[in-house]
Amino acid sequence: MATMVDEVQPLTGARLMLAALLLGLANFMVVLDTTIANVSVPHIAGALAVSPSQGTWVITSYSVAEAITVPLTGWLAQRFGATRVFAFGMAGFGLFSLACGFAPSFALLVAFRVAQGLCGGPIMPMSQTLLLHIFPKNKAGQALGLWSMTTVVAPIAGPILGGLISDNMHWSWIFFINIPVAAFVGFFAYQLLIDHDTATRKVPVDYVGLGLLVVWVGCMQIMLDKGKELDWFSSPTIIILAIVTAVGFCSFLIWELTAQNPVVNLRVFRHRGFSIGVATLSLTFGAFFASVVLLPLWLQTSMGYTATWAGYSGCLNGILAVIMSPIVAQFVGKTDGRILTSFGVFWMGAISLWRAHFNTDAAFWDIALPQFVLGFAMPFFFISTTNLALSSVDPEETASASGLANFLRTTGAAFATSIMTTAWDNTASKKHEILAGSLRNPEATIDKMMSAGLSHDQAIGQLDRLVQVQAVMLSTNQMFLAAAGVLVLAASIIWLAPKPKNAAPMGGGH
Repeated sequence: MATMVDEVQPLTGARLMLAALLLGLANFMVVLDTTIANVSVPHIAGALAVSPSQGTWVITSYSVAEAITVPLTGWLAQRFGATRVFAFGMAGFGLFSLACGFAPSFALLVAFRVAQGLCGGPIMPMSQTLLLHIFPKNKAGQALGLWSMTTVVAPIAGPILGGLISDNMHWSWIFFINIPVAAFVGFFAYQLLIDHDTATRKVPVDYVGLGLLVVWVGCMQIMLDKGKELDWFSSPTIIILAIVTAVGFCSFLIWELTAQNPVVNLRVFRHRGFSIGVATLSLTFGAFFASVVLLPLWLQTSMGYTATWAGYSGCLNGILAVIMSPIVAQFVGKTDGRILTSFGVFWMGAISLWRAHFNTDAAFWDIALPQFVLGFAMPFFFISTTNLALSSVDPEETASASGLANFLRTTGAAFATSIMTTAWDNTASKKHEILAGSLRNPEATIDKMMSAGLSHDQAIGQLDRLVQVQAVMLSTNQMFLAAAGVLVLAASIIWLAPKPKNAAPMGGGH
């Protein structure tokens, strides 16, 4: 990040607390937006005439755009100042939230979500940077605790708020509610913090590296999102996207490793602890986030849940996460981080394995209880893995390493979501064919339904519906089983990292 202006005295008293609340609220809003749309996907997809799996683009497009912006935050802060970047990001976030709410088509909604993610990306690291800047050094831990708490609480509120809005109001209100918050926080934070802004200087930007980053990440995400619709590699479009992705990625690696001022400092991967820590972070968060998206999709499209009740079932993980976060923080730096991470991720894998045994008779608490228990493990994973990765790099590389870790985590989540939802659809279709072909005496079943008062077409439709529900259930269980396998792998590879010697301050995004 940019060099701080040491001459400016930090805020005190009520002004300090107001600034902290504004920055925390900004981070809360941005994190909230990554989960509030999860339970709203079926509503948005239905309103804009796309399939539920296509509807997940509303989530993945935002995540990828947000991730692309994060590596630029260090340059932006140095060039324009952290307060100005923060205020501009809030203004853009509010503006494109308005555009999302009024989007007349799904294509425009995705485009506006991309713009919203580009504006939201700098808000997270800038809010943390400013928070640490205005708090005295002896209270930096409290500032980080406040900032981190918003990242835990927001995912709890997201599914509930998204469900209530989707069921009782128009889906566009999940975006409109951002506007007053963005305006209030952006204006007052600017007025309060502009005199405490970071120092600025002209810093060259790696336009080539940035362009290559956008190209290969964007093409890969489009390929994953459009693959099923275009029948994968039987489509020339998918083949072209795959080639551009591969060439763009290789070119990006070569350029960033040789550029004088790279937009992404790939040299931090020479630290084994960082490389292994980030790999664990990306794999775990990818499996976790994809499951978070899949659960409400399954509940609403197959189990008859409303968006509100799907939100209730998915929000309980935050309760134990909030309770355990300060407790786990006491162990960080005192206990081998590999033990904490491995324990947390293995726990998450066990929960995913538990979910892999759901059936169509599952009641609300059969679904909600695993979510509740999952919250116990989340702080072990989030806090210790991030700390382990960042403590492995040199002090002057912490900002770059932090941005890169956040980029890979967010991008991994978007990619994993696209892969899982596509695999979920494909597996359900295959299971449907298998189950339909193995039905015993379906004519007798149809006759029985007709004797109960259904027409022939209604009986066939009802039987097909029963088969589809079972097919989706089997597919859902298979996805949770695959997620469990990824989590076990992630929990195992963390032991390839060297034993951490010291701790580093956490930073660079949620």
